[in-house]
Amino acid sequence: MKYSQATNYALHTMLYIVALPVGSTIGVQRLAELQKLSPTYLSKILTKLVKAGIIESAPGVNGGYRLTRNKADLSFLDVIHAIEGKASLFQDGLHHQGCLIQDVMTQAEQQMEDYLKERKLVELVDKNPGLLSMLNACEPLRHFAPT
Repeated sequence: MKYSQATNYALHTMLYIVALPVGSTIGVQRLAELQKLSPTYLSKILTKLVKAGIIESAPGVNGGYRLTRNKADLSFLDVIHAIEGKASLFQDGLHHQGCLIQDVMTQAEQQMEDYLKERKLVELVDKNPGLLSMLNACEPLRHFAPT
């Protein structure tokens, strides 16, 4: 099975955002530097994550991106769906009822989705306590004060 490179970058981006303390934001420039990406390219990925309601953009001097939901609830599947959509990975071009191959492939895809839905990004953050210090290494985190 293959996902786009954008999904890989989105998952890594979300790992950094999930590692942030609650109320903190991180800018696109810093996220791009961490992954050695163009900020323009990463902005397109971030736009999809915003449209999916996973993150939001905070404007202003202390602006950047932050989570819109509880870290513990964000699954790998949420991020994958935000970037790839929800279309099936397997398309049976024969389009006939009761296709045994389609049944097997649909079940396999469902098992994979169930697994990715249960896996949370915060699990990886918890396994990598140095992630936050890496985020702080070049640029102090910005704390957003809602108005």
